Amino acid sequence: MFDYVDTRAFIRALDNKLPKWSPLFKKYSKEFDWRLIAALAYQESHWNPIAKSPTGVRGMMMLTLPTAKSVNVTNRLDPEQSVRGGVEYLRRIVDRVPDSITEHEKIWFALASYNVGFGHMMDARRLTKRQGGDPDAWADVKDRLPLLRQKKFYSQTRYGYARGDEARNYVENIRRYYQSIIGHVDKQLAEQAEQELTTDGLIVIPPLPPISGAVSAAESTISDAQTSVKPAVGGNTGR
Repeated sequence: MFDYVDTRAFIRALDNKLPKWSPLFKKYSKEFDWRLIAALAYQESHWNPIAKSPTGVRGMMMLTLPTAKSVNVTNRLDPEQSVRGGVEYLRRIVDRVPDSITEHEKIWFALASYNVGFGHMMDARRLTKRQGGDPDAWADVKDRLPLLRQKKFYSQTRYGYARGDEARNYVENIRRYYQSIIGHVDKQLAEQAEQELTTDGLIVIPPLPPISGAVSAAESTISDAQTSVKPAVGGNTGR
């Protein structure tokens, strides 16, 4: 979960890294909110395109070699390939999530599957149902994911042991990053709009002419005024 150091690092990354990578997230996000994809990528690699893990996952979206092959990624350290492949993999998982789960909730189940595997996520749903919870509600299922570490529970499942607590924290972190990115982007847009409004509202004063031009213009005006005023002929004409 978050701590002070993580929070400060994330805030710096919003200013220093997100502007560089946001065009890539926007390009490949497709049906997803690009800010959610950005949050997923930050959770995976802290927006480091050459990130590597001892477990063998690599790149911006930290794909395994089999997953990369399944989504036609030939170079996991190529950020464009990684983001494209990661989004495609997430989309495929969403398509597998049961339709009994609402569209709004499906993404959280899919993200848990991205981390721990689809089979383990389904095991957690079955445990939830056995314990009287709602297997279609993320709030209920996330509380059962940690049980997949305990033998008395995972021994009853199809896919066995899993670090379900990590999957739960993984999704909750992404949700927090997502909300923070939304707030950051919205603030930037508001500041930009305010700046444009201020600029549009300025009264533009044309530049003054050079001194020589100003003198010539003044002389011309005086001359025109003198010509237009004709002196009276013959003095006072009376009535």
